[in-house]
Amino acid sequence: MPRHRSEPQLTWIDVGQALPTPDLAWGAHSPAPGLVAASADLSAMRLVESYSQGIFPWYSSGQPVLWWSPDPRMVLRPQNFRFHRSLRQALKRGRLQPNFSLCFDRDFQQVIERCSQTPRKGQSGTWIVPDMVKAYRELHDMGLAHSAELWVGGNLVGGLYFVALGHAVFGESMFTTVTDGSKMALALLVSVCLQHGIEAIDCQQNTDHLASMGASEITRDAFVEHVQQARSHPPINWADQTLYWDLLANLDNAT
Repeated sequence: MPRHRSEPQLTWIDVGQALPTPDLAWGAHSPAPGLVAASADLSAMRLVESYSQGIFPWYSSGQPVLWWSPDPRMVLRPQNFRFHRSLRQALKRGRLQPNFSLCFDRDFQQVIERCSQTPRKGQSGTWIVPDMVKAYRELHDMGLAHSAELWVGGNLVGGLYFVALGHAVFGESMFTTVTDGSKMALALLVSVCLQHGIEAIDCQQNTDHLASMGASEITRDAFVEHVQQARSHPPINWADQTLYWDLLANLDNAT
């Protein structure tokens, strides 16, 4: 008779109850490595609690809210950003156009909604469900969630949204309707991180696309330690930031 490996018990978190610590996440040989807990609630304050510990929500419609802290963790160190020749040329051309603008927080709501509507390879739906849009909008109203945006001719054509607790920056999702649009928004974010000495942008999990942009893996323990140190820095006024072109152009890997 075959033996079945016992699955770890999933911790259920009630409203008002604290999340477990990341070290209690399911291990590498479990059915869902990095899974920390499940809950029914998703609020701005719950997001602040989770990101402060290196935990994030990721779930599909019809599921409870699932909280994750993978090990290893994918991060992009701004100095390792691969400012590829094609992206550099696209930014150079764009900056010469009078109707071209890279900015932050002009229309956070539209950015997250466009991200939720973008088809993802290998996914039949979106994890950016309406409750998640609502919670991150509340976080934006608190000054803790932001959008990096590309506008051309008065239209939003690319962008990404992220969470920022002090200097702890957590990338979430991106979209584009033009070639390299989301990469330009990422370059904008990277340049501001270089300007302000932000050491890492959280990318959550490893993908070929992120690796091609210079992201790499670190241990969960190292990531949590980074978050604790980075979130103690004063917040950045993101809406006032701009593209720091010289910092991008001077990257060692600007090939």
